[in-house]
Amino acid sequence: MTHLSKATAACGALLAAAALLAAGPAHAAPAATRGGDYLYLTVTQGENQSDDAHGAVLLCDPPQGYSHAAEACAELAATGGDIARITPAKDAMCPMVYAPVTAQARGQWNGRPIEYRETFPNACQMAARTGPVFALDD
Repeated sequence: MTHLSKATAACGALLAAAALLAAGPAHAAPAATRGGDYLYLTVTQGENQSDDAHGAVLLCDPPQGYSHAAEACAELAATGGDIARITPAKDAMCPMVYAPVTAQARGQWNGRPIEYRETFPNACQMAARTGPVFALDD
């Protein structure tokens, strides 16, 4: 019985640690990002937080974090860091398939905190709406 209790406690501790990691960055920014523009970006399959999430830290001075960082930083610079103001792609042809993806961004831009979260009907519509910002490497 003692073994079961210790295993249960260990499993609970691991789940708590995993939940903290999945919750995103801590309140304080990493030392490398303090004072600059950065976003912690995640793309999750579905409408809720799940194990199937991709994430990256986007830094913009110089652009780094994933292969589309330079383009993402340019888009964000054009909108003052407001992802909702990115101009949607005009020539996007997306299928009418419901396979929801949730895009989330947290960080700072020009010293302002950024919080963004939106669920799109599918990955094509997310890409058409947000451009290279959530084009994370797999």
